[in-house]
Amino acid sequence: MLLIKNGLIHDMVSPKAYEGDILVDGGKIAAIGKNLDAPEDVWAIDADGKEVYPGFVDAHSHLGLDIYGIGYEGNDYNEMTDVCCPQLRGIDSFNPFDKAIEMALSGGVTTVGTGPGSANVLGGTFFAVKTKGVRVDDMVVKNPVAMKCAFGENPKRCYRDKSVSARMTVAAKLREMLFKTREYLDKKEAAGDDVAKSPAFDMRLEALIPVIKGELPLKAHAHQANDILTAIRIAKEFGVKLTLEHCTEGHLIADELAQEGYPCAVGPTLTHASKWELQNKSWITPGILAGKGLQVSIITDAPVIPQQHLVLCASLAAQAGMDPYEAMKAITINPAKHLGIDARVGSLEAGKDADILLFDRTPLLAPAVPRLVVLNGEVAAGNL
Repeated sequence: MLLIKNGLIHDMVSPKAYEGDILVDGGKIAAIGKNLDAPEDVWAIDADGKEVYPGFVDAHSHLGLDIYGIGYEGNDYNEMTDVCCPQLRGIDSFNPFDKAIEMALSGGVTTVGTGPGSANVLGGTFFAVKTKGVRVDDMVVKNPVAMKCAFGENPKRCYRDKSVSARMTVAAKLREMLFKTREYLDKKEAAGDDVAKSPAFDMRLEALIPVIKGELPLKAHAHQANDILTAIRIAKEFGVKLTLEHCTEGHLIADELAQEGYPCAVGPTLTHASKWELQNKSWITPGILAGKGLQVSIITDAPVIPQQHLVLCASLAAQAGMDPYEAMKAITINPAKHLGIDARVGSLEAGKDADILLFDRTPLLAPAVPRLVVLNGEVAAGNL
């Protein structure tokens, strides 16, 4: 058991911080309150003068699939032989020994959504994983969390000499796969237990059945406003769930996005506008979208931005006008909701995973590195 005493607790449930204790048992938060009773032999950490937060969550990265950002041999997050490959599973490329995972943990990022990149119209499934371990199966929080799809420049650039050279082709490829999946599912259901009447097995379409059934959202890479709205158009056309990833020009269509209400993951913003569709990149975007009532997450898209700088991105968004509490929600509870794992992580509440950060000051005052990182109830990084 572990008792963190006398800390200023930011539970990300309420905007107001309060002094109190956190009792940890079996890797979970057992209780939160003042002057908690605990066994005499409990390991106690005095957090007096420290700011206490839940572990940070990044809703969109490629951690463990692009090893430390090192060249082709470390790149396992894009399949370049097929523009539509929904049957791929990000978990099968994940390498727990990626040095960037340890660096992410040292920066307070305890859970990430990671998976395929954006070269493909359909790239495969993302999953949510903790940032410490040697076997990915033991690190997983939820698998899968979403089906990756991409709009805009990336599939155009990567497949322009093969099968895609225009935005309308990207959209058509996605529609074709969704139409085929719906037909495939109808035939399977009509066949029932009669194997002779079942359609021939198709692994790509099997992977998309949870999307068509509304069990798994499309995770739509879209920077430009028109691409964002195309993603929404297709999601509504097929009645599927959707999360919007990057949303670089989201502030240009904030009212439209507010009407639609889809979760938005904004970033990576701590980079140059390295391609045409990033020309309107701005730190004001997450604040404007949050101000419209949208659920906003701030993302690194690691290794585009090193994962450990997630809190720096939140700090810069706050400096650009985002409400500070909303900025912290954007790297804790909101990305947990975005990934569908908020029952376990993203806030400090009894029953949730004991992923806890201790800071000397508010982490929005960059640079702020956690003095102590507790993951699954055990000290995983830092020291007091």
